[in-house]
Amino acid sequence: MKHHTIRMAATVFAMALGTAFAQTGTTGSGSGTGSSPSATAPVTQPGTGTRNTPSQGARIARGDRKFIEDAAASGMFELQAAQLASTKASAKAVKDYAATLADHHGSANNELVQLANSLGLELPPGPKRAMRNEIEKLGKKTGAEFDQEFVRNVGIKEHEKDIKSFQKAAKDVKEPQLNAWIDKTLPVLQQHLAAAQNLPQAGSKAADATQERSRMGAGPSPTAPAGTYGPGGAGRSAN
Repeated sequence: MKHHTIRMAATVFAMALGTAFAQTGTTGSGSGTGSSPSATAPVTQPGTGTRNTPSQGARIARGDRKFIEDAAASGMFELQAAQLASTKASAKAVKDYAATLADHHGSANNELVQLANSLGLELPPGPKRAMRNEIEKLGKKTGAEFDQEFVRNVGIKEHEKDIKSFQKAAKDVKEPQLNAWIDKTLPVLQQHLAAAQNLPQAGSKAADATQERSRMGAGPSPTAPAGTYGPGGAGRSAN
């Protein structure tokens, strides 16, 4: 009798243990750890998946990123200054030159924005504060003084800085798309500089030589072919 009671108790304990084990196994599969999928299994966890994937912009070389940001700021400055001069300049030649700059820099800026987007970079919404101050100071000038300030500071000085920066970047940048944009834009900047240097408002030897050739009926300088710097001209001929 005693042995029978012990055997019955052992049987009941074994059955209870089996039931508990089966329930534990079912719960484990329901949490997504078993071979069967579960509707309650989490798809992602915080801190995993794309949130931990480095952005494409983070993979851009630091020098490439700096050049893109600087070129964008300079391009926006020259565009805004040119838009101002295209309406405010008193000399027709300066107005035409400014309209050309506005056209070309607008196109180049748009291309750079698209390039930056493709690389995952966010560009500033406008030129740097110092550049905005320069445009504000330029806007306060009038007549011949305005024309001279625009040609010398934007047409010559700013483009000299651009060309130097672009020539250095052409040797240093890593991103092929950026290098292609530099190769396309640099010749246009060089033409802008040559055209500004040949304007009378430049006060340079090149401008004096151009005026002298005009008086003698020799035509424009070889560095600024006739028809190249009318609105919309230089960019297409350079490309």
